[in-house]
Amino acid sequence: MNIGMISLGCDKNRVDSENMLYLIKNAGHTLCDDAENADIVIVNTCAFINDAKKEAIDTILEMASLKEKKLKKLIVTGCFAERYGKIADMPEVDLFLDIKEEKNIVDHIAMLCGEETPYCPSVGRILTTPAHYAYLKIADGCNNRCAFCAIPFIRGAYVSTPIEELVKEAKTLLNNGVKEIILVAQDTTNYGMDLYKERRLKDLLCELVKLDFWKIRLLYTYPELIDDELLELIAKEDKIAKYLDIPMQHIDNNILKKMNRRSSEESLRSLILHIRKKCPQIAVRSTFIVGFPYEQEVEHQKLLDFIDGAVDYAGFFIYSPEEDTKAFEYPKGVNKNVAERWQTKLEKMQCATTSNKQAKYVNTIQEVIYEGIDYDKQCFYGRTQFQAPQIDTKVFFTSEFPLEIGNIYNVFIDYADFNLSGKTV
Repeated sequence: MNIGMISLGCDKNRVDSENMLYLIKNAGHTLCDDAENADIVIVNTCAFINDAKKEAIDTILEMASLKEKKLKKLIVTGCFAERYGKIADMPEVDLFLDIKEEKNIVDHIAMLCGEETPYCPSVGRILTTPAHYAYLKIADGCNNRCAFCAIPFIRGAYVSTPIEELVKEAKTLLNNGVKEIILVAQDTTNYGMDLYKERRLKDLLCELVKLDFWKIRLLYTYPELIDDELLELIAKEDKIAKYLDIPMQHIDNNILKKMNRRSSEESLRSLILHIRKKCPQIAVRSTFIVGFPYEQEVEHQKLLDFIDGAVDYAGFFIYSPEEDTKAFEYPKGVNKNVAERWQTKLEKMQCATTSNKQAKYVNTIQEVIYEGIDYDKQCFYGRTQFQAPQIDTKVFFTSEFPLEIGNIYNVFIDYADFNLSGKTV
């Protein structure tokens, strides 16, 4: 069969897609990057917020329209399938596959097509990222019961992957040319608690730094679980990127309490200061929810004041009421127009903060991983260790000698605004 896949949502979902692609290819099927030429299309969906659900439905219907041409079967996997598959009135879909059954994707394809299941190896990935970086999913599910989040109901309890399995996977990625691995989970700082009865993220990092990666990057670290041992490890280990992604969600104490978060304004402000004291180089990224129930102008202004200088990068998401969550029972939040106006103001403030913080890199030489050419700007672009792929800023630079994508080059930074500019040295 010619089989195509569309992967929606987060980088954790991307890893699930890469695992399924490996199984499909090793079962003898042909991977197809053009849905119009596929016999089967798999849509791996997200259902975290309303926009994600709308994207999932729109993509499913778009793929279903291809049944008028060559497409024979349409399979839906991921969070939307897990959450709504049993109740969705979508006869266009031939199979809604639960998340726990994704590892048996080849069996389900065979049953759907009335064929025998071929043998295929059970562990592996086909990367869908550029060849020089990859995500390492260290756990699935979540034990945090944030009032706004449906992930525990969709993905279940937190389940860590054993250290030895992750090190083996990392070695395979390294041997395949990956230079940077990015650790992801719903909460990376809780890693190991279910397996080892204690948190073992630092132990995992100590094993990974033995491998010859350029950088190891941490995403989704929860503020209350960031301790001095972790910060000291990041500060001293050259292979660990001086970068932390810390979802804070808000800064107002009442809003944080309603969100069922364990942080407070005082603890978050103190944490940022402490992180920068322990590791002065570090870049900090966060995410914040806009328009949560009970948020009014005064709480919005408090968040706006915090954003003015607090973190290097941030994303802002309008609150999405999710059934089964505690916040779903709260009074309705601000209307959409107000939330969008607040979001725009926050993004503008963060843009100014990012530009100001980038100034410290001017007249320094930074290691940059080269990622491509911007033809409009007529220059190369890449990232330093202080910038995560796809979500942060870039380095635009020139060079007087040939470059190879995925290699690391020394770049003299001569200008900074929202992005950095420079030239190879």
